[in-house]
Amino acid sequence: MKYSMFIGRWQPWHDGHRWLINQRLDEGKNVLICVREVSKSDDNPYNPIDVKKNVEKELDDLIKLNRVKVIVIPDIESINYGRGVGYEIIEHKPPKDIKKISATEIRKKLALNEETTD
Repeated sequence: MKYSMFIGRWQPWHDGHRWLINQRLDEGKNVLICVREVSKSDDNPYNPIDVKKNVEKELDDLIKLNRVKVIVIPDIESINYGRGVGYEIIEHKPPKDIKKISATEIRKKLALNEETTD
């Protein structure tokens, strides 16, 4: 079974991420979501195992149908390929409403909510 692979930090999972994978799911393709194993920081407040669990929770129905798989991969510096390797490299350009979604802004709001509930 072949998959369309998406590599990211997914910190946190949001509607823009869902739009992105839906581009392939809506074409009847399966999706492999690769969670980069990045070090914790302000930009990466969640560890990769927690990210994987969160994405799996969000996509549970698709995982049960074997349409989506989620794995953790080592952090990468680049994506490289040779000629005629048997797969495509596809860029998906989101519409304005999806493009404006910012995981950074979502993390700021989550941090504010945590501060106000403490």
